[in-house]
Amino acid sequence: MATRNTLHVEVVTAERELYNGEADIVSAPGSEGMLGILPRHAALLTTLKPGELNIKLNGSEEPLFVSGGFLEVSNNSVTVLADTAEHAEEIDQARAEAARRRAQESLEQAESDTQRAELIGALERAMTRLRVAELARRHGGRRIEMPHSEQ
Repeated sequence: MATRNTLHVEVVTAERELYNGEADIVSAPGSEGMLGILPRHAALLTTLKPGELNIKLNGSEEPLFVSGGFLEVSNNSVTVLADTAEHAEEIDQARAEAARRRAQESLEQAESDTQRAELIGALERAMTRLRVAELARRHGGRRIEMPHSEQ
């Protein structure tokens, strides 16, 4: 349970729970810019854009990629309902790079504004996944120890 000095954080997708525990701070890619959420944050509901969701606790961190979704802050608790999400170390960089190349090449051939918008979204997701994986690899920070976690 969250104390006055921590937040309770849950990150879930339709397929699985990625995080359920405490945090000192949560950084999230809000649709209007990066959000920093500390304990006792005011109530908030926002959409998320593709980016890095970073959960920090006692000097350790849990970097995640989220492709979009919703974030709610209420009663010292943060709930993230992500469209898709993955732990940084789960990202297959070769696959993400191939997806980036495919989206870039297809974008050059786009025949409609709708197709162009979809391809820009795919390109943004692939580039963000690569950035999250690279930052986590370079950072090499300590991961948050999760009791009873499926990490």
